Amino acid sequence: MTTIFIYALMAVLVGLMIWLRTKRRRGPVKGNGIRILLPLFIAFPIMMVSIYQLMHIPGQTHALPAFWELLVAGLLGVLFGYVILLHTAYERRDDGLIYPKPNQYFKYIIIAIILIRVVLTQYLSSLGTTEISMLAITMALVYISIWRIGSFIKFRRTLSVSQY
Repeated sequence: MTTIFIYALMAVLVGLMIWLRTKRRRGPVKGNGIRILLPLFIAFPIMMVSIYQLMHIPGQTHALPAFWELLVAGLLGVLFGYVILLHTAYERRDDGLIYPKPNQYFKYIIIAIILIRVVLTQYLSSLGTTEISMLAITMALVYISIWRIGSFIKFRRTLSVSQY
């Protein structure tokens, strides 16, 4: 029962993220772009609390993933982050404000990443729940970090080029 709830919650969150991303695409990026980095400041503590909670589940063994498993999860995160970053761009319009460039493939990229994560989780089902969760958290933290930091850099470049 709890597994179904978790999957349903994740589906709702992904749908909300895609909906907010497509809705926000129409408006300009406000300020100096610090809001682009805001998900990092939210995601990192939440993921650390999640790892702490995973390590303190009563009645379960708490095996950490092997170094090579964490390395592979990090490399997959780098790959996913790079793919998302390639499809993220900003432009200055006639009104002088900076807008995200519309990308018709963004929602398909996010859905593909989620499907790959689900397939990998099913494939690695021989690992313990704690190990799989830590690998998924590692991969997510890496690709969110690369995407958001890279987006911030792209925004700042657009901002600095257009000021001169």
